Amino acid sequence: MRRGSEFNLSIDHVDIYAGEVVAIVGPNGAGKSTLLLALSKLLEPKAGSISLRGQSIEQIADLEYRRQIALVLQEPLLLDTSVYNNIAAGLRFRGISKSEINQRIDEWLIRLNISHLKDRPASQLSGGQAQRVSLSRAMVLKPTLLLLDEPFSALDTPTRMALMQDLRNLLSETATTTIFITHDQEQAMFLGDRVAVLLDGKISQIDSPQTVFSSPIDTAVANFLGVENVLPGFVVDSKDGNMSIDVKGRQLEAIGNVVSGKEVLFCVRPEDIILWKTTDIPKSSARNHLAGQITSIANQGPLLQITLDCGFPLVVLITRASGQELDIESGMEVSATFKASVVHLIPR
Repeated sequence: MRRGSEFNLSIDHVDIYAGEVVAIVGPNGAGKSTLLLALSKLLEPKAGSISLRGQSIEQIADLEYRRQIALVLQEPLLLDTSVYNNIAAGLRFRGISKSEINQRIDEWLIRLNISHLKDRPASQLSGGQAQRVSLSRAMVLKPTLLLLDEPFSALDTPTRMALMQDLRNLLSETATTTIFITHDQEQAMFLGDRVAVLLDGKISQIDSPQTVFSSPIDTAVANFLGVENVLPGFVVDSKDGNMSIDVKGRQLEAIGNVVSGKEVLFCVRPEDIILWKTTDIPKSSARNHLAGQITSIANQGPLLQITLDCGFPLVVLITRASGQELDIESGMEVSATFKASVVHLIPR
């Protein structure tokens, strides 16, 4: 699929199942907007086809198709009228009776906690209120497919979290098939039944949020998802699912079934590593122990990103409280531990 003269999007095949929420996550320029335009029937694929309920959308009249979908954008784009009239607009275009319009609107005003805004002009709404009206306007249509394009990115954190929680509950209750476009990995994990990683115009991986974020399929996905520790190594021993990996002369443990002698990328997320101030570490289930020196400390909001020199760089994320408890400072000698079960291996 092309926009202008540049190649943008090439998806071999993907199925979206009825009632599920699929979060499409990727960086700017990955093709997310192109995908949304194609799903909205505003951009025609150069090859292949898009189907809704088994029927190619090219065989469905534009108006008929668009009446089966609803779109919520980052900016609500409300009409210059009351909340009630904004939500009613699509129903009126469909010729729904006034009594049914009133019934449906009252239902969604309640479900999205905006009944008190029913008669308020849209121009007097806050960002969060406006987005709730936009969602009500979409959901009141009972769409076959709901498309969400970065609907939370302009909201402050408390407003965003409250709206995301309400939306997740509503999508579950109504079993609305939803495609959620976002660059925010936390939002993708929170809302998605499945997460698709879109990189350079291709879906690199699609699976459950847990699988995608803990087991990236390749280095490109791992790097995008923030798995800072992607270390080259090779399998020294593999038996009964227990593996010993040589990473620059250090013997580390992992769970898996990669054959001995195979080169791998040893991946561990920074938040899965625990730091200790001393080498006298209490006994635990963590089978990997590394001694290292702190080379840098960077603030990441409520967290600290610690980089260690363990013979290779190792990135660790800890809370500020943990940092204070450990009296963290550059140059300090510490120990790092992590479980074999949190390691993900990518065969090379």
